[in-house]
Amino acid sequence: MGKDYYTALEINRNGTDADIKQSYRRLALKYHPQNNNQPGAYEKFNQLAEAYDVLSDPRKKATCDKFGEEGLKGGIPPESAASGAWSSGYTYHGNPEKTFRQFFGGDNPFADFHTTDVELGFGGLRGREVKKQDPPIERDLHLALEDLFHGCTKKIKISRRVMNEDGQTSSIKDKILTITVKPGWKEGTRITFPKEGDQGPNCIPADIIFIVRQKPHPMFSRQNNDLIYTENISLEKALTGFSVEVETLDGRLLNIPVNDIVCPQYSKLVTGEGMPLSSNPAARGDLIIRFNTQFPQKLSTEKKLLIKQAFSM
Repeated sequence: MGKDYYTALEINRNGTDADIKQSYRRLALKYHPQNNNQPGAYEKFNQLAEAYDVLSDPRKKATCDKFGEEGLKGGIPPESAASGAWSSGYTYHGNPEKTFRQFFGGDNPFADFHTTDVELGFGGLRGREVKKQDPPIERDLHLALEDLFHGCTKKIKISRRVMNEDGQTSSIKDKILTITVKPGWKEGTRITFPKEGDQGPNCIPADIIFIVRQKPHPMFSRQNNDLIYTENISLEKALTGFSVEVETLDGRLLNIPVNDIVCPQYSKLVTGEGMPLSSNPAARGDLIIRFNTQFPQKLSTEKKLLIKQAFSM
């Protein structure tokens, strides 16, 4: 009577590909010579490897299901092979350690089963090895000043390599990452999505980190939580007073009187009209208005005289 590969793996004939892999994983670790030195353990380990080698391959499995071990190893008639079954005789390579390493990957298959915090006791297995995480992937997130003022939601599509069910092959899949931008976030704010990088059999996926970069704004620049606005004025206004109209980022129109003489270092502070504080969005920084005084290119003799008279009064 031929070998029953399903019995060897302790699964029924309706077992899925995932069932086959899960059972081999569990039993191969249990009966591996490094973990089990009981009589018959190596023979069982060898049987598991052969059973997995057959049942994990769709063509071998189809032939075995229809013709049994004898048909699998002895070959089958060409008319049967037309259905896609294994047509030539199958010979097991006889190296269970090779199958074990191909399944778990890497030079040390046990590395997948240890962390710095947990020590798993599979018989004589006592190693404490660490799976290394890939370096973080950093990407700039360019945001308008209005986005950082009001807060918003950004959805970003990424493409990453994902391990398939078999635990050995992978494919490229898209995923949408959602970033909730809070009012008051600053340039350089980092948003981390843990372990969203490419997956692999022997590594921990990298973290994906988005770094806030503020786009230039046509009216305002930013200094921490304050907004800087620059107004061009004439020399006449700088000396005699005027009002500045500033449209805020939330659509209000501020009318700000300036009664001081505007010297080159002068600026007007409007409290509470800057950016929201990320720690407390109800509070705000300040609006700082700076001035660019435009001097006349030339003055007539009469105007110069009038200016002199005005300053002499």
